[in-house]
Amino acid sequence: MTESRKPEGTQAAKKSGWFNSLYTGDGGINFIAKTKLWYWITGILLIISILFIAIRGFSLSIDFQGGTKMSMPAADYSTEQVEETFIEATGITPEIVQIVGSGDARTLEIHSERLGDQDIEKARLAIYEEFQPLNSAGKPSPDAIGNSTVSESWGSTITKRMVLALVAFLVVAAIYIAFRLEREMAIAAMAALFVDGIVIAGIYAVIGLEVSPATVIGLLTVLTFSIYDTVVVFDKVRENTAGFEGSRRRTYAEQANLAVNQTFMRSISTTIISALPIIALMVVAVWMMGVGTLKDLALIQLIGVIEGTFSSVFLATPLLVSLKNRLSKTKAHTAEVMALREGKTTLLDASPQPSTDGAAVVNIESDTETSAAPAKRTVSKPVSEDPHSSGTWRPGRS
Repeated sequence: MTESRKPEGTQAAKKSGWFNSLYTGDGGINFIAKTKLWYWITGILLIISILFIAIRGFSLSIDFQGGTKMSMPAADYSTEQVEETFIEATGITPEIVQIVGSGDARTLEIHSERLGDQDIEKARLAIYEEFQPLNSAGKPSPDAIGNSTVSESWGSTITKRMVLALVAFLVVAAIYIAFRLEREMAIAAMAALFVDGIVIAGIYAVIGLEVSPATVIGLLTVLTFSIYDTVVVFDKVRENTAGFEGSRRRTYAEQANLAVNQTFMRSISTTIISALPIIALMVVAVWMMGVGTLKDLALIQLIGVIEGTFSSVFLATPLLVSLKNRLSKTKAHTAEVMALREGKTTLLDASPQPSTDGAAVVNIESDTETSAAPAKRTVSKPVSEDPHSSGTWRPGRS
């Protein structure tokens, strides 16, 4: 009875599984084949973002537009009742009344246009008489109600500096990418970066999230993360496509798709590792401690890390392939690869060919196509001059 064994290669392939196929390219995800889908998704996101930015605009903090912010321990107060008290005392409707934080760190905040000292004092006394907030010693006191005011001129200065910081960042990023990557890669990377910025801004416009200086700092951080992730993917693309014209095994698009597969798990892992401390920051600093500035910083980073990964994997490389496929040399190479696969052209045979002087000549260019038909190989049974020179000799065997 013979025991059948499975080939070791089959067992190794089963053990390696789907994750190994992402690196080798065997059975990986065909990202490039779904380029139109990624373009449609990106286009829809851009249209929605631009529309909401144009129609609704942004909810700017007092640091940008100036104004007054009053805050006190939230306790069990109703935001609606506090808002009514504020309006009765000042005659001004606040822009927003909200509660941030959780537990004992919950804080009630009132944002309004810039108030004079008299209006601030009226609002403070009216809120104290109505709600009796407790100070740090646990006693009712008007001092439990804090306030901060930013002038319009200061807000205008901060806004100009924000715009200057964004422009300077984009210029530096464009210069770095132009020298670091190929021309088409630089164009694709900058296009993906602009998409990141517009989509993130659109999310803030759609949801109505407040934009503060911390938000701008977080935006610059996540745009840097996006560039870094894109450069890593493009480095692998450049490595895979180096001298691609000399091979007929894969097209440029297939080599680029292989690079995305090889870096896909790394991008996902980097995103998860980056998101975990951000989520921890939101839970501890925002939900438990009620630090509003950290909320703005953590939220923009969480949104940006997710968007940056999407653009690096699903947008930047498809854009690169689209640009490369417009080049004549890439078109010609792709046509040659397709013709070879369809059998319209053949590869030179690598078998020894007799020469005029009797020596064997081997053609080693097995990956170069030729219009000549490949040489036929003849396999003959080996002839042994000595019958006892091989095998096992038995009596009576000639």
